[in-house]
Amino acid sequence: MVTIWDRGNFQVDKDLCEERFIVVVGKWLAKGIEVVLINVYAPNTISEQNILWANLLALKNSFACSWIIGGDFNVRNAGTEYLSRFFSSDQADKQSFKTNVPIVTYEDIKPYIDRIANGETSSILFADLITQFIRSAGTSGGQQKLIPITIESFEEGKYHRLLADIVVKKCFSDLDEGKSFYLYFSKPDMKTPSGLVASTYSTFYSKTNTFKNSLAKFCISPIETILCLDNKQIMFFQLLTGLLQRYEVVRLGSIFASVLARTIKFLEDYWRELCCNIRTGYLRDWIIDPGCKNAMSLILTGPNPELADLIQQICEDKSWEGVFKKLWPKIKYISSICTGSMSQYIPLLELYGGGIPLVSPSYVSSEACFGINMKPLSNPFDVSYTFLPNTAYFEFLPVNKYGGGKAQETRTIDKPVDLENVKLGQYSEVVVTTLAGLYRYRVGDVLKVTGFYSKSPHIDGDKTTEEDLSKAITNAKLILEPFGIMLTAYSSYSDTSSTPGRYVLFWELKMKGSNDLPKLDARVMDQCCCIVEESVDFTYKLFRKDGAISALELRVVKHGSFDELMDFYTSKGASISQYKPPCWLKSEEAIKILNPGMVGKFFSPKTMS
Repeated sequence: MVTIWDRGNFQVDKDLCEERFIVVVGKWLAKGIEVVLINVYAPNTISEQNILWANLLALKNSFACSWIIGGDFNVRNAGTEYLSRFFSSDQADKQSFKTNVPIVTYEDIKPYIDRIANGETSSILFADLITQFIRSAGTSGGQQKLIPITIESFEEGKYHRLLADIVVKKCFSDLDEGKSFYLYFSKPDMKTPSGLVASTYSTFYSKTNTFKNSLAKFCISPIETILCLDNKQIMFFQLLTGLLQRYEVVRLGSIFASVLARTIKFLEDYWRELCCNIRTGYLRDWIIDPGCKNAMSLILTGPNPELADLIQQICEDKSWEGVFKKLWPKIKYISSICTGSMSQYIPLLELYGGGIPLVSPSYVSSEACFGINMKPLSNPFDVSYTFLPNTAYFEFLPVNKYGGGKAQETRTIDKPVDLENVKLGQYSEVVVTTLAGLYRYRVGDVLKVTGFYSKSPHIDGDKTTEEDLSKAITNAKLILEPFGIMLTAYSSYSDTSSTPGRYVLFWELKMKGSNDLPKLDARVMDQCCCIVEESVDFTYKLFRKDGAISALELRVVKHGSFDELMDFYTSKGASISQYKPPCWLKSEEAIKILNPGMVGKFFSPKTMS
């Protein structure tokens, strides 16, 4: 992994090579942080393993700095109930692992996770103590998952943020002279019968000492405004804090682009009230969270009519193009994951950013961190990520690109390969073995290898048929731009209520620079349907021509409909910070939320030539 850095970023001070491990001691120069990097290849027998871990523990006690440890760890867990089904501890080598342990989905390991959540020892799945569960958002696969986490897996995982930050700082100067306005949202913790807590990752991370100790250095929002459990108050407080300290903000961000899209809508609805609070120096009566009120009393210290007038003047402008730059004049870039389903928000963020670079820093999931963006200034539509080989053991399952919808439905065309054997241009489903008890686990994303960086592959994120849909919609919306119409959000579902079934698109449209509903020209909207159908893959066209799929239907919904969809998912336990707008709706309840907002319905021709 050291090959990721150059000498201007990482300085090697000493190294040590033994039969079973390699140690590199050095310093991240940008942060002034000393670290120990270690790669382990553990022996097969329990007695030899015990000697190895004793030696490593003795070595660790001689260094006071942080450790990053990677390598072949499946031998540590060979005696667990789960892995012992497939081989004995004396056969716990890499080849036995790959030959005998099956590739699984969440449903396959859910019984073990449920047993741990209900009080059984974590050793049935993993040798180390499982300390917490991370609760996934549930918008991608249709259900929330409990992902185990250990102290070691958290310590390993947090370094991808540091790496991504180092790379970004090579592109922007003086970032340490200001602060970051990052939007974070929390959800209530859920305690399992075993006593282990299950949290969304954003909530879990916000409560760690790692986050709290560095909060004052990089985040403009007080911790009380992040840990508040009321989404409306969280958004209001964080925006108010950001506006009061507008000249200190050098970067704006959130985990996912959907959060920034939601922030724009909230600002449009509440800027007058925010100005009123700033002008008078008092919070409104509906602001009731005591922790937030106490924290804000240290920031909102009195009336500031001059600032209120300035913000009012900016927000009263008919066009909000470049509003981020106007509100936060020192901002250098916007940080948010904009790949996969988040790419639909790129035009909106580019409009409101007014030329501010849009950086998609990393590719992560609840299960693992995959990689970081080594070219932060690349076009947001062309972002690729470089895999970090130490964050998990990665395998790649080659698939046929047009084999189906989500990854679990794609047609595999070969056996899984290791990280070093992936091929340029190949579409593959990623399979991970993590540091917290997931073995050969199908994450569900199909990726495309676009290049290599020091032998570590570049990948484009989430190359399922969602990408085909995104490209098709991107082509179609081009004919709306001359009319000043913007597509702000979309989703879809398969309607099987009649035979043959059809695909239905939901589009939320607005006029560029305002929230006015555009006048919908039936001819233009029907043309959009045709362009979408012409842009999708061969399989769809084949079924359409054969009459196995009916004409595409496009339903235009009123402004704010997709905010209601986000509210629905967050009410089910998803955090706003982790919310991924589903490109393919599987929930009947979600479809029922969008349907009442429909203001127009359009179709492609009955037959496809």
